[in-house]
Amino acid sequence: MLTIGQLASYAGVTVRAVRHYHATGLLPEPERDHSGYRRYDAAAVVDLVRIRVLADAGVPLSRVRELLGADEDEFATAVEEIDRRLRAEIRERQEHRARIARLAAGDSLALPPEAVAYLDRLRGVGVPEVMVEAERDAWILVVAQLPDRMPFYMEMKDQQLDDPSVRELYRDLAEVIRWPADDPRLDGVADRLAAQFDQAPDEAWGEEALPDDLAVLLDSVFLTSVPCAARLLALLEERGYTGWTNIRRIHPGDRD
Repeated sequence: MLTIGQLASYAGVTVRAVRHYHATGLLPEPERDHSGYRRYDAAAVVDLVRIRVLADAGVPLSRVRELLGADEDEFATAVEEIDRRLRAEIRERQEHRARIARLAAGDSLALPPEAVAYLDRLRGVGVPEVMVEAERDAWILVVAQLPDRMPFYMEMKDQQLDDPSVRELYRDLAEVIRWPADDPRLDGVADRLAAQFDQAPDEAWGEEALPDDLAVLLDSVFLTSVPCAARLLALLEERGYTGWTNIRRIHPGDRD
């Protein structure tokens, strides 16, 4: 006859585990002997080993009782079901690991590869990180609403970056966003932006546009986070352009 400590040692578990199995009803708890101790026989060791093997294999304790009393066919069916569940859990954990890896990768957390490559290209041409982060946050909003359009938008942005004047404009805007609303240099910036917009063909304005509700959201971020935003938009309107996310030419009839 064995003490609880000896039983645990034989089965390769802790005394605490034995007590837990008693509490859950998996392992019968023997009566105390005349000395006040609980004594276990060889059958208890066998039962405890079987419980430990099933638990170590990932079988929920709620299913262990069922398997201990199952015949061969019932046991095989139950094990197959448990195996399917474990494989599903493994896939889920692998997905979690992939998400954690994307989190560690920074931009890749919420953006497709083509957008990450575009942001890396911005960094490569010398665009300050503050502007890159602003672009990243804007594209996160876009991809949440229009994931299928991202390849088109990224191809368009890459083509724009091929133009040295666009790259220079990005670098300048990183400084502009810190200027106060009354900075006299804003007129020159508005002139440069309007000149850049003048080079775009008429058909480009429509295909580049985002849905109006998304454009309004992005414009609101620009207006609330950049001190000179409202004045810059007013200066652009004087030069024939309206909007920021969806920039549109103002035709003579539009002002009536």
